Amino acid sequence: MSEKVRLICPMGRKRAELWGGAALAAAGAGAGAAGLWLPAVQGPARWAVAALGAAALLAGLALLWDGFRLRVPVLEVEDGEFRYTRGRYIVRIPFADVGSYYVLPGRTRSLGLCDVTGRPRQFPSVEGRRASRPYLPLTGLTSPAKVDAFMSTAGIPPRDRSLTSGR
Repeated sequence: MSEKVRLICPMGRKRAELWGGAALAAAGAGAGAAGLWLPAVQGPARWAVAALGAAALLAGLALLWDGFRLRVPVLEVEDGEFRYTRGRYIVRIPFADVGSYYVLPGRTRSLGLCDVTGRPRQFPSVEGRRASRPYLPLTGLTSPAKVDAFMSTAGIPPRDRSLTSGR
């Protein structure tokens, strides 16, 4: 296979944190400015509104920072190599060593790859929390149908889990 096949996982959480952080930061800046400069707010309420605005501004900036740091997984097959990329974490497997795949259900989808004998492959941990894991994490909005379509386009068959395979 010489052409490049690519699947970029949906960025639902990243977009939510970016938009939510921007909205919260704008609301906090507006509340802080209103508390300090509007003549209608007097006495201790002025400082309470300004403090709440500053807290909202800081929370919004923290959400924006976390949204910018999130990395979205990308699956690629190109020049006889399967690649999984998530930020600086890269898994490269020769295409001939990938036998089949399976998608783990759950809130956060994961992709499991099997070698040509049908055994699940072990991957180093994405975030250094564990020694190894038998799957590659995707995002929660990644539909199994899109993963199936990507893998069939790449030429990787699904894992056969039936007791009577081939009948």
